[in-house]
Amino acid sequence: MYTLGINAVFHDSSACLLKDGILLAAAEDERFTHIKHGKRPVPFSTYELPFHAIDYCLKVAGITLKEIDHIAYSFNPFLLIAEDEVNQPLTYIPFYPSVKGSPTNNPWNNLFLSYIINAPAQLVDGYPHHLTKRFKGCTEDDFSWHFVEHHTAHAASAFLPSPYDRAAVMTIDGRGELATTTYSTGLHNDLNRIGQVHTPHSLGLLYERITTHLGFLHSSDEYKVMALASYGKPTYVEAFREIIKVGENGQYTIAQEDLEIRFGLAREKDAPFTSDHFNIAHSLQLVLEDTVIELVNWLQETTKEDNLCLAGGVALNCVLNGRIRDHGKFKNVWVQPASGDSGTALGAAMWIDQQERPKKEKSFVMNHAYWGPAYSDEEIEQFLRWAKVPFKKMNDVAEETAQLLADNKIIGWFQGRMEFGPRALGSRSILASPIDTNMQSRLNEVKAREDFRPVAPVVLEEDAAEWFNNAEESPFMLFIYDVSEDKAAQIPAVKHVDGTARIQTINENQHPAYYQLLKAFKAKTGVPVLVNTSFNTLGKPIVCSPRDAIECFWSSPFDALVMGSFLIDKEDERKDYSSYPHLQTTQTID
Repeated sequence: MYTLGINAVFHDSSACLLKDGILLAAAEDERFTHIKHGKRPVPFSTYELPFHAIDYCLKVAGITLKEIDHIAYSFNPFLLIAEDEVNQPLTYIPFYPSVKGSPTNNPWNNLFLSYIINAPAQLVDGYPHHLTKRFKGCTEDDFSWHFVEHHTAHAASAFLPSPYDRAAVMTIDGRGELATTTYSTGLHNDLNRIGQVHTPHSLGLLYERITTHLGFLHSSDEYKVMALASYGKPTYVEAFREIIKVGENGQYTIAQEDLEIRFGLAREKDAPFTSDHFNIAHSLQLVLEDTVIELVNWLQETTKEDNLCLAGGVALNCVLNGRIRDHGKFKNVWVQPASGDSGTALGAAMWIDQQERPKKEKSFVMNHAYWGPAYSDEEIEQFLRWAKVPFKKMNDVAEETAQLLADNKIIGWFQGRMEFGPRALGSRSILASPIDTNMQSRLNEVKAREDFRPVAPVVLEEDAAEWFNNAEESPFMLFIYDVSEDKAAQIPAVKHVDGTARIQTINENQHPAYYQLLKAFKAKTGVPVLVNTSFNTLGKPIVCSPRDAIECFWSSPFDALVMGSFLIDKEDERKDYSSYPHLQTTQTID
């Protein structure tokens, strides 16, 4: 049984494909379209489906859309439509929003809902022409379509692929249909919701509003506010505690205040940062952590469970996750690596698979996030020859790349299947040595990022606890740890201003090539740590294909690119190209 999961409502459009409960493929559409987050979360873009990600998933399985049995879409529009309106053939949509607009009555709501209701028709008839091969000939009668409530999809993505047979489950994001935060218990392959917080009360939306107030792009740059927070002081803690009020039974309210009246004029994009900006970010982050810890502890006291599973955009806040791990009452915490909306495609698909094929035992545990496209050495070499790119085939990829890194070169690293979710985890990464104190600023320059942004380390799993205090297995880069005091001087590039680092641990089963590179670097330097940041530049998605990697590499000031078994080194610009026979002939490529 094939089950296709789709996320398309707000942002981070994505698709995944299951076969009898086993994940075959998953990817965000942005990686194929080169539009960051796929689209902006506005009603006018709701009709856009992740056709390229769907096409990729179908390609992996070797099937067409017509062979799909079930399609799970991670939003249920009928929760927002009055019962007496559900079967009405016509609805009102204004030409001008000012005619009917109000804070509680969005004039574009019917447009938004109509796009979702008609998504099945759009899927079978609205695909791009160049993707015809796997979509042509399919009708709405060929599959069963399921609208899955947004936070059910989040909760399913958190619990069903987790390593736990039973757990408490918390989802927390900006918005769904009605809920913004939910609490559930998971047992075997079932979920039972025990509570939820309703819109407009949303910790995620408050964080978005502050993101905008600080001059960043909401629904995109919230992680920058988290980074900025480390530079501030708790000046506005009491103000945020007046805005956020925690009640009983997991409930909370958010006062809908004018932020400029409360915190002063909003920062303009690219304007200098002031101490007030740092302090607002710091205070928000602190009160968010305190609030979520209170909610998490209520959930543990209510459910008596040892394990907690988290999803939703707020669960990408690795500083918050560290607080939950260290100060919450749960013994174990697992966070879905695609906790944002992209992960709802996976959750929706797994939920429908379980409804259609009920079973007690788990058939899939998400031990890694490498579910995107891969390219063989043959495909990579064919492209390099066609593009007349100077390259060298490496005899020992780990050994030769480790030497470049030990020589303080910044390396593009393109190996194996692309990651699913927002983190680069060693398949589409920019890597560097953590030994150089200036490496963080060098990388921020390479990626045209803000100076305050930290860079993260990857560490051999077996060495993690020695270099980061009390570090445990952390393959998805979703928790912070304090850098060990006796090791900090050896890895200054990855130590944030607050003494922490957002670590990724790696073992050989998860990614053999990546693991062997870390081993080789350790053998040369005594340091089992590298800097790992995403293979992209400001405002661009992480690269997907060899063409993406080459374009990013040649338009950015990093030193070399290791793609499969091939090395592309910018020092070759100064060499005689006559020594590269493939540059003298004409190639063709499909």
